[in-house]
Amino acid sequence: MIKQENTLVLILAGGVGSRLNNLVQTRAKPAVPFGGIYRIIDFSLSNVMNSGLTQVGVLTQYKPLSLMKHLGTGEAWDFTGRSRGVKILPPRTGSSDSDWYRGTADAVRQNVDFIKAHPSKEIVLLSGDHIYRMDFDDMLNFHRRKEADVTIGMMVVPESEIHQFGAGITNDEGRIIEWEEKPKVPRTNLASMGIYVFDTEYLLSMLAHDRDEVDFGMHLVPRAIENDSVFAYPFHGYWRDVGTIQSYWQTNMELLGEESEISPEIWGTRPNVEAGVKGIADRPPARFSPSCKVQNSMIAAGCIIEGEVVNSVLSPGVHVMPGAVVRDSILFNDCVVGAGAVIDLAILDKRVQLGEGAVVGHGNDKDTPNAKFPKHLYTGISLVGKEAVVPAKTVIGRNCIIAPMAKEEDYPAKEMKTGETI
Repeated sequence: MIKQENTLVLILAGGVGSRLNNLVQTRAKPAVPFGGIYRIIDFSLSNVMNSGLTQVGVLTQYKPLSLMKHLGTGEAWDFTGRSRGVKILPPRTGSSDSDWYRGTADAVRQNVDFIKAHPSKEIVLLSGDHIYRMDFDDMLNFHRRKEADVTIGMMVVPESEIHQFGAGITNDEGRIIEWEEKPKVPRTNLASMGIYVFDTEYLLSMLAHDRDEVDFGMHLVPRAIENDSVFAYPFHGYWRDVGTIQSYWQTNMELLGEESEISPEIWGTRPNVEAGVKGIADRPPARFSPSCKVQNSMIAAGCIIEGEVVNSVLSPGVHVMPGAVVRDSILFNDCVVGAGAVIDLAILDKRVQLGEGAVVGHGNDKDTPNAKFPKHLYTGISLVGKEAVVPAKTVIGRNCIIAPMAKEEDYPAKEMKTGETI
């Protein structure tokens, strides 16, 4: 077991996550709800907690308010006490340097004072926007055995996906001898997970070297590989980057499989049950009417199910009224699905109101992408933004986007064709 006081954890949680479209219009990507009762960042925080690490800095930037409220004092993950703590680290203002983090390395560089105020032998650097379970204690032991300056968590991915990641070529000892950041023509299938262990003094010296080196994958890691000792820690468990609408939806759906690799409860993943105006702890048990039908779904506390829910994930407080059908969908907190309404292959943000007889996800054309965001929505999934209203009898096609706070008067007609946006 690594001594807890010898390791400091930094979680990068400031990314825009723009490919998640209107799910990140009002919140940072790590604060996006997941699996009914979690936020994406809960997985990184719980991995830290379960690895026995107790000092954490969370580097925020883009729309951090929801994330900050969710983190609170850190009590949900046992980060309170004399030797424990979680600290929010926003970009600095009022200095001669840029106030906005220019990259992952620049974000850490701007918080060197926090690192120095928490003496450590190693620093574990994580992204706050992945769904996974990992034992950092084992990775730290690997780092020390190899006497590495830097250790990078890496896993095998299909070669068709390697262009999305940093890619490493290793020798027989596991030392990384070549590095390519998001290669167009891959020479390896070994991808970086965005999880690093640095010797603290080595990291501080790297950050002091050249202030124009603002990104780990693009700048610092290639220089470290060229000059120093960098090893690949082999990871073989479950890990998903949920940075696109399709991958986010698919990973939620994987929760419902009988032999699913993802199991937050078994993993010891903790949500913050007290967070929000009405947290999970304040909700009554879900209620199911005698006439309802629920199949292969996750139904959180506070839900009222009077209609039909199939293959879907419902967050706390969702109300599915009589005759309504929810299929292959994800609904965030306190959505109301009106009587006789249909939701098919859609993601609804918090407090969406779906009028009586309305339809979201109409028709068989799932291949026509959204006209405004063709790289975001192209598999048939439609998005309804936070607190939007879908009027009664309105029919929404596939790959459609409805903006947060949309009102009845914002709809030009009672039908939105596939690929349209309001």
